[in-house]
Amino acid sequence: MAEKVAATISSTKADGERAVEAMISFITDSLKKGEEVSIAGLGIFEAKLRAGRTGRNPRTGATIQIKAMKVPKFRASKTLKDAVK
Repeated sequence: MAEKVAATISSTKADGERAVEAMISFITDSLKKGEEVSIAGLGIFEAKLRAGRTGRNPRTGATIQIKAMKVPKFRASKTLKDAVK
């Protein structure tokens, strides 16, 4: 991905890597704060709360309680969906 970014902006691979890392860092930080990140033509990144639930340890078969937690979600834009068809 970094090589493609570098080629697109006519820069070095190191610059492409920094650009990709900066974008990932921005998305991660925004999700930690509970913010939604929308990228036109790509989609929306958001953090959702997954409810706690009862699970089962596959090794022992014992019932365990899984805590509620925030999980990242991605919704693809119509443009991306149409491009992949």
